[in-house]
Amino acid sequence: MDLSEQKQRVQHREVEFTTAIEVTNLQFAYSKKSKPILDIKKWQISKGEHIFLSGPSGSGKSTLLNLLCGTLTPSKGKISLLEQPFSSLSNRQRDTFRARNIGVVFQQFNLIPYLSVAQNINAAVYFANEGSVKNTKEVTAATYQLLNRLQLSDSLLHAKADALSIGQQQRVAIARALINDPQLLIIDEPTSALDTDARDSFMSLLKDVAADSTMIFVSHDEAMKSYFEHHCSISQLNGSLGNSASSSSTDITNSSQECV
Repeated sequence: MDLSEQKQRVQHREVEFTTAIEVTNLQFAYSKKSKPILDIKKWQISKGEHIFLSGPSGSGKSTLLNLLCGTLTPSKGKISLLEQPFSSLSNRQRDTFRARNIGVVFQQFNLIPYLSVAQNINAAVYFANEGSVKNTKEVTAATYQLLNRLQLSDSLLHAKADALSIGQQQRVAIARALINDPQLLIIDEPTSALDTDARDSFMSLLKDVAADSTMIFVSHDEAMKSYFEHHCSISQLNGSLGNSASSSSTDITNSSQECV
């Protein structure tokens, strides 16, 4: 059984859709009395697009990612993911939706240091299945093939996460994000610790393994833009920044057309 067949057993791609992400009149503030730090009139990403989202520290990138992941709740407005009313779901429903449909690679990777590579990756399967994993042999086989595709040795499967190099940790984090065959991938500053050669190798690999997913790749490094056909600055989206954004420039209805 090849990897694609195995993924059919562990994946959760059940919904047909054409719009992967749609944000409408979105605002976020940390309190009712404070000014919104994020104000996006409209942003739409089509299925299969790979978007480079740039902006300096403090511009709202991380806040937007947390809203898209459901770890923050909008103060106003709506977020639809896979044409589902994501921001209207209960906390538990959002957690389940995220585990099944969204793969996230954090800047610091967030691997559990005392767990093995296999345990870190399979934790994502555990959460996606609400704590019940029946086909453990198939999941293990899929994990082996995913590691091989990411150019990691099978011998690392039982190594502790804190014994890995930075590059190895990064690839394990990608494997964890991909193991459930997510419709959406959110990648946050993954190349900040890499030199130019390692960055080129990583990006080539990432674009290959993420070919079937919709991806938002976030970085403050404008040099990363060259790896992506579609790119957008947070200042084009966020009307709260008050610089290049305006009521018209934040009404971005199609990232591939308006954001370049």
